[in-house]
Amino acid sequence: MTRRSLLAGAAAMAALPARAAGTPIRLGGPIFLQSPLQSDDPAALAREHRRLGYSAAYCPNAAVSDSARIAAIAKAFQAENVVIAEVGAWKNMLDPDAAKRRQNLDYVVERCALAEAVGARCCVDIAGSYNPDVWYGMNPRNLSKEFFDATVENCRHVLDAVKPKRAKFTIEMMPWSLPDGPDAYADLIRAVERPMFGVHLDVCNVINSPRRFYDSAETIRECFRKLGPWIVSCHAKDLQWVPEYNVHFLEVAPGRGQVDYRAYLGELAKLPIDAPLMLEHLKNAAEYDEGRNYIRKVGESIGVAFA
Repeated sequence: MTRRSLLAGAAAMAALPARAAGTPIRLGGPIFLQSPLQSDDPAALAREHRRLGYSAAYCPNAAVSDSARIAAIAKAFQAENVVIAEVGAWKNMLDPDAAKRRQNLDYVVERCALAEAVGARCCVDIAGSYNPDVWYGMNPRNLSKEFFDATVENCRHVLDAVKPKRAKFTIEMMPWSLPDGPDAYADLIRAVERPMFGVHLDVCNVINSPRRFYDSAETIRECFRKLGPWIVSCHAKDLQWVPEYNVHFLEVAPGRGQVDYRAYLGELAKLPIDAPLMLEHLKNAAEYDEGRNYIRKVGESIGVAFA
């Protein structure tokens, strides 16, 4: 081999993406099947996840009392090496109406029990809101000590009722409610004081100011730096800044906005566990395909592997 050919080979190798390193990322998203029968069948759902290149899933519909269906879901998805990333609760645990609040809290307990039964990585909800009209809406008290203390009590209630050993209970950060950033979430972890309380990270929800938008990479790194040991699952989408006279961030498919996915995927791959990354809030199957392909392209460009 001549010196010229050796140098040419080295240059070619340097042009290739870095060798995949770190923890392989488990990407997932909603599934769109034509037949209602197919969309209810655990085996068909699990196969469709794999056909799309997904290795993580939202929990299919199931009641915590239906042990046969739960077992069928767990078996089918395990056979395809697809993990159940999350069971969503999505109820207002701080509803101003006391009766609704109790009802919602009971539902969250039930969903956490389902997450534990099916072997999901987590059950996820938001802390809630004191807004009387919109369950996730804005209210000045959403940043108060009263809100924080009530959230601590609610998280402890759910965890003490279920006593999970596999599925973590998590609260998603929100732009206008506690926890509204990594420091507030770290405070919540310390206050809840339960080993099965974890972090579900949605970086777009944390990007709630121009400073965080302009430097989304540092915002992402700060989240992983301060919350990394507790992160069990993540959401994926993107943000565009709509030019108006006040701040308006619009959720869009990954790749259409300015969230730094090189930083996001790079930090995710550094975690000691394969925390799933779940696409959400997109308009249709085509947008999910677009987002999935973009994330894979970015991952490959920085040497990140996918499970």
